[in-house]
Formats: sequence, structure tokens, C-alpha cells
Amino acid sequence: MNQLWHHCHAITMAGGSYNVIENAALVIGDGRIVWIGAEADLPDDVAVESRRDLGGRWLTPGLIDCHTHLVFGGDRSGEFEQRLEGVDYETIARQGGGIVSSVRATREADFDTLYASAEARAQVLLSEGVTTLEIKSGYGLDLESERRMLQVARELGRRLPVTVHTTCLAAHALPPEYAGRGDDYIDLVCETILPTLAAEGLVDAVDGFCEGIAFSPEQIRRVFAAARGLGLPVKLHAEQLSHLGGCQLAAEYGALSADHVEYADVDDARAMADSGTAAVLLPGAFLTLREAQSPPIAAFREHGVPMALATDLNPGTSPVMSLRLMMNLACTLFRLTPEEALAGVTLNAAKALGVAATHGSLEVGKVADAVAWEIGGPAELAYWLGGQLPVTRFKAGAVVDR
Repeated sequence: MNQLWHHCHAITMAGGSYNVIENAALVIGDGRIVWIGAEADLPDDVAVESRRDLGGRWLTPGLIDCHTHLVFGGDRSGEFEQRLEGVDYETIARQGGGIVSSVRATREADFDTLYASAEARAQVLLSEGVTTLEIKSGYGLDLESERRMLQVARELGRRLPVTVHTTCLAAHALPPEYAGRGDDYIDLVCETILPTLAAEGLVDAVDGFCEGIAFSPEQIRRVFAAARGLGLPVKLHAEQLSHLGGCQLAAEYGALSADHVEYADVDDARAMADSGTAAVLLPGAFLTLREAQSPPIAAFREHGVPMALATDLNPGTSPVMSLRLMMNLACTLFRLTPEEALAGVTLNAAKALGVAATHGSLEVGKVADAVAWEIGGPAELAYWLGGQLPVTRFKAGAVVDR
């Protein structure tokens, strides 16, 4: 049964630009967009069984948060205080804080505890128009705990009106029991954790942290080779705190994305463009860590690297629960345009998850995930700092909240 959505202005994001259709209409059938255009141009032969008046609102694709660490135990507010007192992130990590402190809390939490806290965070993101989420593991660092995190992520996708993509980030940090034995831990990741969790249907993609406080390019290469053997796409935390060649490695393996990328350079941008690897910009972590090195936005533009944006929601370096806030910060801190920021949380975010064929823009054949906003124009989505804009959220053509 086809439904006509009308009396709206559609910001389609086709091709990564606003591509606004004023006085638009959309025909939705079987959860997908059957027709879109100016309402005056609606063909007479399109069968419509029901109508939905959107009240003059602006319609965008559903927002996509393509990099989150949504499932974790505890918090790290104490480290926030340390950083304010001048202690840097790397020092905190080497003192037993950072990721490893979240590992302790996550290992101690049972499924129900992890689910309850993760659902509360997810609901905040959904209320701002998010319809698709990526959720990483990486605070378990052993088979049982990584499994529990990914099971929670899968359950969120079953219970909530949101599409969840799971990423195994077992190569996130060295667990305490493997201190001084990084290669042995990578053996565990490649030979046990990844194949087991993939066989259980819990993994959609594989990620790693390539950094001096985490894993070397050679160790990440082994993780990527294992992922390739399992038929899983890869992505990478790369060039966040230093330049180790992570972007080049990601490009070599045709990674969906390289994330953070503050220390990437022109050669990295060129390699990423050639491989189709998106750059995921994470201004929340940049702000929280008070970084001074900005991603090479001009190089990404010059070489046509898709720039996605995400919250990087995590307990330590980006305790962020607003994707729209990230749009504003990307404009103010990284000098993206509001149009680029919206592309970053729609079409380019879909590219970073490998789902741009079905999500990320309002085009015929794509899933009808959309948000109706009470705004005066598209730039408002990046303009407001905080606050709740009234929205109506659609998943596959159905209203899921308003």
C-alpha cells in the first residue's frame, strides 16, 4: 500500500548536497521511496491509498551516527577532572586509566546492567533524529566480555526503532593480563575472538586502534587480514594522536572508513580517495581532549574524500549524546559548511557504514528513514547549540516517535 507524504520541503542530500525540493511530495511503498519530487509534478498514474500531511516541515534523511562506543560500564568523570588539571590523555592511559579503566567496569557489569545504561543513551540519540547507529565493542578485551557487549548492541536493534550495525573492536587496547605481550593478545583477537563472534552472527565489521598507546600498523595488519579471511569489512581509528600510517593501511585494505584522522596528511587523503575510504571526523573527542591538530579538511575536499561525522559516544574522550551538536562543532572547529555537516550525518555516514546504496538520502529505491523538522531551513540543523528541536522520526516509512 502506497502512502503519500506531502506539504513539506525535502532536503534530499542526493549526491551529498542539500538538493532541496520545495513543496515536495514522496510516495512510500513497502518501506521504501517509490517517488519523490515537487507535489505539482506527481504523476496521475501513481496509486496512493493514504496521505500524510507533514505540516510544512523540512524533511531530511534519517540521521546516522556511524561511530559510537555506546555499550560500556561505569564512567570516567574523574579523568575529565584530571585533564582539566593538565594531565594528557596518553599519561592517563599509561597510568592505568583510559580505555583500561572502562574495561574493568564493563567486565564487571552483567547483560541487564549494560543494556539498561546503553538503552538510556540510545534513546537520547534517537530523540534527535538518529535512525541508524554503529555500536563498537572494545571495552571487554576478552571473548566473554566482547560477546556480551555485541549481544547488547544486537538487542538494542531488536527492541528499539533503530538500525544497529555492530563492529568488533577487540583490538582497542591491551588488556592488563596481556601487559607486555601485545602480539600474544593480537593472536587471541585473530584466532579466537574474531572468528568465534563472527560465527555467532554478532559482527558486521572489524575495527582497531592504530596508535602508540594501542597497536602498531603491523599488528593491525594482522587483524585486517583475519577480518578479510572472515569476509568482514574493516575500519580504523587512525592518526588521532600521531601519524603512524594508519590511513594508508586502511586504504590498502579498502576500509570503509578511517576515523579521527587529525594527523592525516595530503598523501593519506589521496590514498583514501583512491580506495573509497571515508574520513569520519569526531569533533567531540577533539574538543574534550583539547586537541590543536585539526583534520586536513582542505585535502579531503580537494581529493573528494567523503567526510562523515559522528558522536564517538564513549565514557572517556567523547561523552557526547548529541549528533546535532557534532554538526555545529564540525562547522565551528573544523570549518565545515552546514551542508557538509548534514552530509556528514546522512549520506557520508552511510558510506562509512557501507550502506549508501540503501540509506543516507531521500531517493527512489532507498529505505524511507526520514526526519521531519520544525525549522526554517537546513542550516538551522547545525546552527543551534544544544536544545531539542521538535521532530517526527520515520523508520522504513512508519512513524516511530514525534
